[in-house]
Amino acid sequence: MSMFDRTLEYIDQLQHANSAAAVCERLLAVTSNFGLTALMAGTVPQPGTPRGQQKDHVLLCDWPGEWLERYVARNYVDHDPVVSHMKQLQAPFQWREASQNIVIDKSSDEVMGDAREFKLRDGLAFPLVTLDGQIVMVSLGGESVDLSETEFGMVSLVSTYAVGRAMQLHTMAGKVIDHIELTPRERECLQWAAVGKSEWEISQILGISEHTSEKHLLNAKSKLGAANRVQAVAEAIRRGYIS
Repeated sequence: MSMFDRTLEYIDQLQHANSAAAVCERLLAVTSNFGLTALMAGTVPQPGTPRGQQKDHVLLCDWPGEWLERYVARNYVDHDPVVSHMKQLQAPFQWREASQNIVIDKSSDEVMGDAREFKLRDGLAFPLVTLDGQIVMVSLGGESVDLSETEFGMVSLVSTYAVGRAMQLHTMAGKVIDHIELTPRERECLQWAAVGKSEWEISQILGISEHTSEKHLLNAKSKLGAANRVQAVAEAIRRGYIS
């Protein structure tokens, strides 16, 4: 089975998950093949958020319980180099890159040292921006992470879809839609978005304004019940609107 077919199969499994726990289980069944055995996804609390409210930001969690309690109790979110690097880079990366590219102080070194106690030595993380502008951080970790560039892309895509599915379930918006009508222009915009083109690049390719290309993508996201652009592309592929 090709990587593309496997990815479609994973996405279909996630689409049929009917709870956050099921989403976690199905996603980790995929990522554990590459050493990514623990998952945390949620909106990033503002600095100074009371510790009692930080867990309210969690969408998906399969972290070691003791590690999660310590992370919250010691307010590690304000010192975690992975979180800091994600805010700066706003693109997928491996945890080890965070230690290489930002200044590590005593507090951030303590975070990473404690994580290693729970067999979380490396991982990958990336931010997602929802339609209402919220930033959701996805972080997958494990003791020994090994994946190729292609596998990295596949895990990022499947994880993005998983978070979108969790958000649908969280907001009770995950109702089954039997039939969706995408306009030809919406399909074209999604097709180009699927190969990484920006709204401006799509507008130049199709001979329309950037505002119009953005509007077509937003309409497509809304019709597909997607929380973000990547999930919209994945859902359009799953439904056969683009290939």
